[in-house]
Amino acid sequence: MFTYIGLMRFTDQGIHAVKDTTKRAAAAKALAKKHGVDMREIFWTMGKYDMVCVLESKDEQALAAFNLAVSMQGNIRSQSMRAYAADEMDQILGKLP
Repeated sequence: MFTYIGLMRFTDQGIHAVKDTTKRAAAAKALAKKHGVDMREIFWTMGKYDMVCVLESKDEQALAAFNLAVSMQGNIRSQSMRAYAADEMDQILGKLP
């Protein structure tokens, strides 16, 4: 499984309908599952990003398809970053000279 951190910002449309954000998040979680993605956590945040989520996917294409499907709804703009657990990072570091 690949782990990703999703950073999201509301669009004008998304902030206008912010009262529905938790309902939209629940729908996004169900949509993620249909794409083979597990949306493990979602947090609403203050600052540069409005939401942060932790996602797991068996493959990168599934995550990309999910991100595009959510973005097509027009409520958020997102950025995904690959995340590595300590054991994965140890394997990466083991390949260094």
